[in-house]
Amino acid sequence: MTETAPARARAEIDLAALRANVRTLRAQAPAAALMAVVKSDAYGHGAVPCARAALDAGATWLGTATPKEALALRAAGLQGRIMCWLWTPGGPWREAVEADLDLGISGLWALREAAEAARAAGRTARVQLKADTGLGRNGCQPADWAELVAEARRAETEGLVTVTGLWSHFACADEPGHPSIQAQLTLFREMLAQAEGAGLRPEVRHIANSPATLTLPESHFDLVRTGIATYGISPSPELGTSGDLGLRPVMTLWASLALVKHVPAGHGVSYGHHYVTAGDTTLGLVPVGYADGIPRHASGTGPVLVGGKWRTVAGRVAMDQFAVDLGGDEPPVGERAVLFGPGDHGEPTAEDWARAAGTIAYEIVTRIGTRVPRVYVNE
Repeated sequence: MTETAPARARAEIDLAALRANVRTLRAQAPAAALMAVVKSDAYGHGAVPCARAALDAGATWLGTATPKEALALRAAGLQGRIMCWLWTPGGPWREAVEADLDLGISGLWALREAAEAARAAGRTARVQLKADTGLGRNGCQPADWAELVAEARRAETEGLVTVTGLWSHFACADEPGHPSIQAQLTLFREMLAQAEGAGLRPEVRHIANSPATLTLPESHFDLVRTGIATYGISPSPELGTSGDLGLRPVMTLWASLALVKHVPAGHGVSYGHHYVTAGDTTLGLVPVGYADGIPRHASGTGPVLVGGKWRTVAGRVAMDQFAVDLGGDEPPVGERAVLFGPGDHGEPTAEDWARAAGTIAYEIVTRIGTRVPRVYVNE
């Protein structure tokens, strides 16, 4: 276990669970390579330790959003294939080329900046052309695809780039049966054929994210990109719980009670007095708040396990703390208040907090802030 600061709060990261999740996901797509997506500090879990654990379990690619994230992995000594895809003009193209990253390309401007960086570095850039098959975010529109493909092929003949991949991203793979899924797959195959007809010979073709990896074997192609499922969280309630999918949540978040006190009936709790005690009771003070990533939208609804019982956030979540009504129970100061975890001991899960806050579990784990130390177990 990694040594950490005193335990105001901790996010325990179970790397054995992460490795097991990667093995489960690989088994879902046995003919494809697996990219573990570690963007946004591995969805709040810690990019470098999680990347290493994923590679140990058989992932052969790592994925990040920004080039800065990918370069940090290289600086930490991680080898192998690392792809990054969220570029803006003037980004660190040359550094990325020199670090042997695979660069996601969504338009001509990006291809040209990558080629110029390759020229300046005196080496070939690895690029992957992204097709917008219907998500409407990053990626090249079908009407512009032929021009992007043609320029990429010219850059290949000049030795400036190698097109290592062709890829896209689903809009609604977490909604089984949504008509856009098959429409995107059909268009992706058409755009692949167009690119290959123009002479591109990609190493990998990929469109499958976590939900597609779990439910759409026809989308696996040569590579699957698993993000939230790597961390043991179901991509969508429609697909089932983590347990239904054979996944185990990796993060457990807890804090130590900072105060336990008696208050009378009619006592307001936290800003605005949105909660008023119904009778004489005890309050417990949990020393984390929205500055730590606890969603203020879960005021009055967020679940917490204290003393073996589920409690609910009493009143508003503040910047650094919130209260729970202990109903007269008197746990000692320092007692562990578990906000979420795998659910093995009756504690809430990240999905429970997502429902309480009206959001998705992705946001719950990703937003846990840097004031909360990560403690790695089963390294």
